[in-house]
Amino acid sequence: MELWQIIGIIGVALCVFEILTPTLFFLNLAIGAFLTAVVSVWFHNIPGLIVIFVVLSSIILIFIRPLLMKKEPKENKTGLEGKYIGKTVLVESDITTDAGVITIYGERWEARNVHDDVIPAGSKARIIRNDSLIMYVEKV
Repeated sequence: MELWQIIGIIGVALCVFEILTPTLFFLNLAIGAFLTAVVSVWFHNIPGLIVIFVVLSSIILIFIRPLLMKKEPKENKTGLEGKYIGKTVLVESDITTDAGVITIYGERWEARNVHDDVIPAGSKARIIRNDSLIMYVEKV
C-alpha cells in the first residue's frame, strides 16, 4: 500500500471521528491529512510528512475553524425564538401580571404582562419571552 493511501485512510478515519463528535476539530485534522497525502506523492520522508501534517493542521485550526464556527444570524433562529419571540399578537382577554390570553398563528396561549399595567382585550401586544407554556408580553 502506498504512503499517500495510508495517510488518506487516516484522513477518512478523522472524518468519521468528526461525524461521531461534531466539534469541527477532527474535520480540520482530516483536511490536514488529505493535504499531507497529496504532498506524500512527491515527498516520502515520514518525519517530514509528520511535520507537514502538524503545520497544516495547526494553520487550518487557527485560521479556518473560527470561520466554520460562526453562529447563524438571528433571523434564522428556529423553535420558539424564531417563531414567536418579537411577534405582535392579538390580546384575547385582559392581560395582567397574573392572567391573560393571546392568539398567534391561530393558537391560544396563556400570557402575562411584563409591566404592572393591564393590556385590554382586543389590543395588540408583542411577545418578549416565554416560560414553558406562558408568553410574556408588553403593550405595543
